Amino acid sequence: MTMVRQTKQRAAVIDVLRAARSHPDAAWIHAQVREQLPSVSLGTVYRTLDALVRDGVVVTLERAGQATRYDYKHEGDAHHHAVCRTCGAIFDVDAGDVPAVPASALPAGFQVTDVRLEFMGVCPNCQTQN
Repeated sequence: MTMVRQTKQRAAVIDVLRAARSHPDAAWIHAQVREQLPSVSLGTVYRTLDALVRDGVVVTLERAGQATRYDYKHEGDAHHHAVCRTCGAIFDVDAGDVPAVPASALPAGFQVTDVRLEFMGVCPNCQTQN
């Protein structure tokens, strides 16, 4: 893990992500950061997000044909995601609610360093609309 140099821009991006109750894309993050730092560029936000992902502070949620979404890894908040295939909404799923995968299910000698689980389906709102 590298140590990300703390700049005003990086601090602002982290603050925005910590406060976000959704899984925002870079454009939304950029708009929020510009409220604090009007001169910050979208490129700076992207470079900052890339550095935070490399440092393990932020995780990405990627879908073909859609903007990458970002999720701040809050200390002690282990969670996975449920993604609606219809509207694209992303919901947090508490990791404690997901059964553990036995070590015997993994290749012999495999060392797990991180777990990212996504449930794909249709959210209740989209189900009632169809």
